[in-house]
Amino acid sequence: MSVVSMPPKYQIRALYGEGTVTVYQAYDPSIGLPAGRDGRFPGTWKRGRMTWVKPSFLWMMYRCGWGLKEGQQTVLAVEISREGFEWALRNACLSHHVRGLHADQAAWKRELREAPARVQWDPERDLRLGALPYRSLQLGLAGEAARRYADEWIVGIRDVTPLAHEVHALVRAGRLDEAEARLPEERPYPAGAELLGRLVA
Repeated sequence: MSVVSMPPKYQIRALYGEGTVTVYQAYDPSIGLPAGRDGRFPGTWKRGRMTWVKPSFLWMMYRCGWGLKEGQQTVLAVEISREGFEWALRNACLSHHVRGLHADQAAWKRELREAPARVQWDPERDLRLGALPYRSLQLGLAGEAARRYADEWIVGIRDVTPLAHEVHALVRAGRLDEAEARLPEERPYPAGAELLGRLVA
């Protein structure tokens, strides 16, 4: 019998190709529907506020309740350039203080104020949205990073709400193998110490 190895505690897993990586967000239909239709965010999307993107489809499903939570009924797959994604990681700060990574609380707070991106690691989720013992990346973009995201990095936006509902229905019916087969093919993203050295505990 083959043994399935456990992923590292901190690892980016994503749907990606040679030049792009897919991240997920969920919005109210007033923003999500035109974004999915036009491939860019509408004028009502605010570049001045922090926006969080998630490379994990199932973590997004946990966050938005399979696209059923109020204000998160439209699930978007946003394909962005790997160059932009990695710029954000190189310029990010952890969202919490970690002794050993930061000189002290004051140094971490100073870095957090100045960084255009922040990283948070939350438990990855299984098909039933239960917590797994390894972590999933959340990437917060603000200021310059949010502007670059909206205006430079986006290659395309797809409305994947129907996929969210389809997978959810299969899970509810107990058809987990079929549900898993419908998931995006997420693989370990090639991010070494140069990208993650300052972002893991």
